[in-house]
Amino acid sequence: MNPFTKLLITSIALLSLTSCVSWVTPSVESELVELQSGEYQLDENHAALIFKIQHLGLSTYVGRFNQFDAALNFDPKNMSAATLNAVVDINSIDINNSDLAETLQEDTWFDSTQYPQAVFTSHTVTPISDTSFNFTGDLTLRGVTKPVTFKATFHGGADNWMTGKYTVGFSAVGQINRSDFGMSSYIPIVGDEIDLEIYAEFLK
Repeated sequence: MNPFTKLLITSIALLSLTSCVSWVTPSVESELVELQSGEYQLDENHAALIFKIQHLGLSTYVGRFNQFDAALNFDPKNMSAATLNAVVDINSIDINNSDLAETLQEDTWFDSTQYPQAVFTSHTVTPISDTSFNFTGDLTLRGVTKPVTFKATFHGGADNWMTGKYTVGFSAVGQINRSDFGMSSYIPIVGDEIDLEIYAEFLK
């Protein structure tokens, strides 16, 4: 095969691949008012719940929970009436250290035998910008309920050919003090403040 023929075949292959990528990439609507209203359920295959905490004042320790679910209901024309409910399985904590993960299930920490889940229920939604909102509600963790605010950002919506369902992208950040929920051990060696990050897709 001469060099020209090889170049021609390669070019055709690249053009075909580009065409395929364009075909499978959804057309995302980035304006909130263009999103479809209604009830949405978390796509567990495209979701992450991450927590960060200071360790010895030297570094940030990062972990995640692998099993959680959430339901979102909203009308883009009336976001103040939106609701968000989420449940996290405490046993699904993932910190890449099985011994420590087991220790964190004990009563000094999460006490997951008695309190296997954490629950968040929103009560009010306050607009910050066209696509950002504060979801304020109650977080129940370790049998204690405290008000928490998450700053949520909607990244857009599109028909998802992989699932056949309309999908919206969503992220949120918030912060809690673990001492508020009865976990005061080793403060300040291990920080009191816990930063929470959520990245998720919701399916209609």
